[in-house]
Amino acid sequence: MEEAAPEAVRRSTPGIVAPPENNAGSVGSLFNSGTTNSTTLGLLGGSVIVTVQLANPAGSGRTLYVSRFSGGITVSLNLLSSFSGSMILSANGTLASPSTLTPVNSNLSSTNISVAAVRFSTSAPSGATTLMTLALQAGPFSSNVFGSYVVPPGQSINLTVSGSLTVGGLLASTAYFAWWEV
Repeated sequence: MEEAAPEAVRRSTPGIVAPPENNAGSVGSLFNSGTTNSTTLGLLGGSVIVTVQLANPAGSGRTLYVSRFSGGITVSLNLLSSFSGSMILSANGTLASPSTLTPVNSNLSSTNISVAAVRFSTSAPSGATTLMTLALQAGPFSSNVFGSYVVPPGQSINLTVSGSLTVGGLLASTAYFAWWEV
């Protein structure tokens, strides 16, 4: 039969628990990327959309774990207007006229580069499978998911942020991913 540790020892040796991002950042495996689409809308208003796609190329040999997705909608109205906003998290799909974003390593002294292909578009992806949809108010949002969304080789995840006004004003939509790679 094992003896219990003395009370003084139990109090002086607490367990330490940290999210995986702490270690991923230390070893240079935590990356970030995102962008903003900003437009001044005319008198009839309109929508401003941005989609960021985090893709893990087939044969990459790594798996991507989403740490956080965030973004927001900034509104500067010229006139009284009706505002609506949404965020859609989706899997796979195709972006129309995508542009490339460069992933940034969170460990500023690391020379590690990401295997991810990060792209953005000013429209929603076609053929994507919706994972989550949320209505948004103007302002920022952030969701720490701590690796709950896993992107294996040959798969992708998209974050689409859309804002709409019924009359003129400046509208900006921002989408951002943080992830680690193993």
